[in-house]
Amino acid sequence: MEHSPQRPRFSDALTSRRGAWISLSAVLLVLVAMFGIFGSAQAPARNAQAPADSESTRVSELLAEFPNADQQSVLVVAERSDGGPLTEADTEALAALLPVLQQHAAADPAGPMLSDDGKAALLVTPITVGETNTDTAEVIGDLRADLADHALPGVTLQVTGGPAFGADIAAAFEGADFTLLLVTILIVAVLLIVTYRSPVLWLVPLVVVALADGLAGRVTAAAGAAWDLQFDAGIISVLVFGAGTNYALLLISRYREELLHTDDHRAALSAAWRKSLPAILASNVTVVAALATLALAVIPGTHGLGVSSALGLVIALGAVLFLLPPLLAIFGRKVFWPFVPKPAAAGSEAAQARRGVWRGIATHVSRRPVVSLLAGLALLGVMTAGLVGTTVGLDQVEKFRGGSESASGLETLSAHFPAGEAQPILIVTDTATARDTVNAVSDVDGVVRAHPIGESADGALTKIMVTSEYQPSSEESLAQIGELRDAVSDIPDTLVGGAVATDVDARAGGQQDLLLIAPLVLAISFLVLAILLRSLVAPALLLVVNLASAIAAIGAGAWLSRVVFGQHALDLQVPLLAFLFLVALGIDYTIFLVHRARAEATQHGTRDGMIEAVAHTGSVITSAGIVLAAVFAALGVLPLVTLGQLGLIVGVGVLVDTLVVRTVIVPALFTLMGDRIWLPRKPAAQGTMKP
Repeated sequence: MEHSPQRPRFSDALTSRRGAWISLSAVLLVLVAMFGIFGSAQAPARNAQAPADSESTRVSELLAEFPNADQQSVLVVAERSDGGPLTEADTEALAALLPVLQQHAAADPAGPMLSDDGKAALLVTPITVGETNTDTAEVIGDLRADLADHALPGVTLQVTGGPAFGADIAAAFEGADFTLLLVTILIVAVLLIVTYRSPVLWLVPLVVVALADGLAGRVTAAAGAAWDLQFDAGIISVLVFGAGTNYALLLISRYREELLHTDDHRAALSAAWRKSLPAILASNVTVVAALATLALAVIPGTHGLGVSSALGLVIALGAVLFLLPPLLAIFGRKVFWPFVPKPAAAGSEAAQARRGVWRGIATHVSRRPVVSLLAGLALLGVMTAGLVGTTVGLDQVEKFRGGSESASGLETLSAHFPAGEAQPILIVTDTATARDTVNAVSDVDGVVRAHPIGESADGALTKIMVTSEYQPSSEESLAQIGELRDAVSDIPDTLVGGAVATDVDARAGGQQDLLLIAPLVLAISFLVLAILLRSLVAPALLLVVNLASAIAAIGAGAWLSRVVFGQHALDLQVPLLAFLFLVALGIDYTIFLVHRARAEATQHGTRDGMIEAVAHTGSVITSAGIVLAAVFAALGVLPLVTLGQLGLIVGVGVLVDTLVVRTVIVPALFTLMGDRIWLPRKPAAQGTMKP
């Protein structure tokens, strides 16, 4: 319902000649103040994988009480370049490297230890690890440089082990955030230029969203430090750019449409702000509320991502609603140059719209709704078939694209020594029962050896190292953790931890999060749609379609990961995060389309109203979908397989959602259901309702 002329509207104040400058000044002051307040914030560097109350996490906390808890062993693996057995001279030369390693060691290095086949040797060097992988990388880098200076003829040396893996991870991500930001900005810039066909207009939303992203990075870092949250800043940046650009596209598209009906560009902008506000708000609330459910997750990285991403999207919303309109008001109609929309061109544009591509597609779908619906569902079914053969869980080596010395060293180590040598299982038990614990775990299949390696400062606890013959995080290795825990279950206060145990607990926590959060996301999406559309039938059908689309995208992405990229499994966090983003962001486009369809239905009826909605929103939804898909695809520049898989699945899903679900399946459903889609309350007729 329109306000009376006597009562000033906020949108008028935001876009008026004087109000635009006041609004712009106020928003910029707020931005400067917030950048100043949060500019130095840094998020915690921890990257815990298992739930905080899991057995492996409790072991890690207990191990911190042991002397030299900040020491970990680096493994130097040696083998001949020709693959032959190591000679006595090679062994002597390796022994001569111990003083070199001593310069970087926190305790005396040991070795060389020859493998049973005589083709490899191992040097063990305890080092003091830093608070972060980046700190440890400096030690590993210096150690590798010294070994390179003392290279042995005919012998290859590789530095591996837990600290080396951490160092290689840090090196892989060095400069990655800047690369991601640069690629994201370039993608958005190119797509905005193509969308607007203007050398000027694309800069305005890009600057607004870039400012929002910069502020979001600082605010989320401060929130992470204050609430001890762990999250990936790259995902937040992609969400802010993707969603923020989508909001801007919707607002500017409506603004352009309004400019065709009035000479007053400020009145057009004010009307566009009011008419697009419900859809933008509903979209943002849906995604923010869905992300907020991640606060219930038990996996630390998933838990932290929910809160931080929600903050980032609220900042993106504020920037688009309160910074973009004053800028557009100040620049005026000429910002669309050279294709400036004017009322005089309304007739030709209306005629073009009547014969436009999107109207033609919607009309074709409405004439053959059953065939269109079945064709769309068949495509989703084929994509869903990609789930067949899909497994979840990657080991440490598989989580990173590209080779690394630590990964190659682990492969060499596994070929000549027990595969679990690089990632031993650690057990903490009462000192009084340490012998019983060793005896119990030694009888478990696949255990090569088990022996105590230290006591806590008060002597009450003993640390036992267990070496497995299985490849870390293989099916046999994961099952072995359960067998070890069963073996010591009768021994009081005995806990099994280490890297493989952490993987086991992380997998269990990921499954728990998926089963809890997925239904909550669906419930939130249904509630928002029901409120926005004032209907129960439409939200239920739309949610089923959205769910089918999300599952299909995960299936297609999993198949592409296996067949094209050679990744045999999805990483642990991928199914939940992909489902969340696909459902929540997919609802965005549902809202953009169906909110317009409901408004058009009051004039044209449900069937023709949907045709009008597709005709008017097809271009902007497609542009928004392509932008969002491309931005998520930018995650592929990062070395982490998790983010690459997430970007692939969400990118494919958004494109299918945009080009198939919103263009074919939803219009076909609305045509088949007719006015019943709005039950229990049809839109109030303002004209002749058509069947």
